[in-house]
Amino acid sequence: MNRNKFYTLITGASDGFGKALAIECARRNMNLILVALPRTNLSSLATFIRKNFTVDVNIFEKDLTKETDCYDLHLEILDAALQVNILINNAGMGNTQFFSETSPEFFKQQIKLNVLATTLLSSLFIPELKKCAPAYILNVGSLSGFFYLPQKQVYCATKSFIYSFSKSLRRELRQDNISVSVVCPGGMNTNFRVSFANRQVNFFSRVSILNPEEVAPIVIEKMLNRKEVIIPGTLNRVSIILDKLLPPFLKNLFTDRIMKDLKTSQQITGINSQGSPMAA
Repeated sequence: MNRNKFYTLITGASDGFGKALAIECARRNMNLILVALPRTNLSSLATFIRKNFTVDVNIFEKDLTKETDCYDLHLEILDAALQVNILINNAGMGNTQFFSETSPEFFKQQIKLNVLATTLLSSLFIPELKKCAPAYILNVGSLSGFFYLPQKQVYCATKSFIYSFSKSLRRELRQDNISVSVVCPGGMNTNFRVSFANRQVNFFSRVSILNPEEVAPIVIEKMLNRKEVIIPGTLNRVSIILDKLLPPFLKNLFTDRIMKDLKTSQQITGINSQGSPMAA
């Protein structure tokens, strides 16, 4: 089988971390299948990559909160005879509102995108990945999946699911030579407003925030090296260790500090809506 004809499929690829992953994969001469919502400048990214890298780029505009779009994406890729050997489930939706102030419909869409779409696409593409082994699945979780944060309650729960799902699936697919990794990034400067807000928080929070462009090369390298759990940033890794060691009252103080920073950022930028881009 000609591995030059293999493709890396990336969801949520039009902006932020997904865009950085797409460009990094192109640097590594990986052919790309990029997926994002309609009217999110995905074609502009594809044009940029084609001009700067000698890789093939295919784009699919899909709303992955819709199950039918997940199935359609799979069928259209099969019909186009595109062989996927790397699946990167990056698409996700965050929020920073209180649970009681958020509509049930939003949570429904959030769970569909963060949980169901990742599960469906993994299930649909695993048979294709087996044909292209060695193959890889990279699921994008979050550092939030290790913590219990007010105003991010459902988001934290969905990312905790991604973490557990990935580790379990990794063990199941090991015999098929498919490596499953989960990346759990902390805060990232995914756009101008978020970058500005991140500069207003305390020193510890500021220095733990990374840029997608510096995270993407690390993540892709570790994925290809079959790393199980990827946590970019030294301070982010330290925070996981501290969470296991600290007594509950100190964890609560730490959480209160995070929420105070979040409130400050919201007041400065106005980023407090459902589907907030602040969520990592």
